Amino acid sequence: MAIYAIADLHLDMSESKPMDVFGREWQDHADKIAHHWRRHIHDDDVVLIPGDISWAMKLDEAAADLAWIGRLPGRKVLIRGNHDYWWGGIQRVRRALPERTYALQNDCLVLDEVCFAGTRGWTLPHHPSFTPEQDEPILKREVLRLELSLKAAVKEAKPILCLMHYPPVDPSHPDSPFHQLLAAYGVRGCVYGHLHGPAHRFAFNGEVDGVRYQLVSCDYLQFMPWRVPDEWLPH
Repeated sequence: MAIYAIADLHLDMSESKPMDVFGREWQDHADKIAHHWRRHIHDDDVVLIPGDISWAMKLDEAAADLAWIGRLPGRKVLIRGNHDYWWGGIQRVRRALPERTYALQNDCLVLDEVCFAGTRGWTLPHHPSFTPEQDEPILKREVLRLELSLKAAVKEAKPILCLMHYPPVDPSHPDSPFHQLLAAYGVRGCVYGHLHGPAHRFAFNGEVDGVRYQLVSCDYLQFMPWRVPDEWLPH
């Protein structure tokens, strides 16, 4: 088994929201992702998708996008992003997913001796846009959700990899509420998305307190799923 990650697919099989309005590199981006995916990923591999999966507003509207993911090789692990408005009650979401596609929410999943945990995350307190009155309650809720997921994961006694949508750290503030939890629970590595275009400069790819971080938003990866390095995993 190999493990790959790619976030921010921003799928829209209805073609009502073309992504090339965000830059020429986004033209036919789903075709680019599928090309690279099929070239490198096999059915026994795992692909982590840390949020912003579909532009759909309702679950039934996301069906074509989810089916597109289901037709690609590998087992897929999803978390919710800030644009995944279609993601409602977790049991309804899970019933709508294709075979071998899994959704995490306040829990964990073990596949081939690796435990996957995660949550959406939120804007970090030092960010210029952070407003305590509005953002603090959401941040606290996401920290709690991450801890619930990690508490479930640590019981499995397996190496833990984490998915988050929002960056859990940044280069100027590597010590965040999310990082503190990831380090405390011995997480091997965390993949995240959310950052696009000029915001790529805020990415932190590296190690802090034994936790490895990697930005995997699809435009950052040039639409090619990123393979989790061997050193993130047990030998």
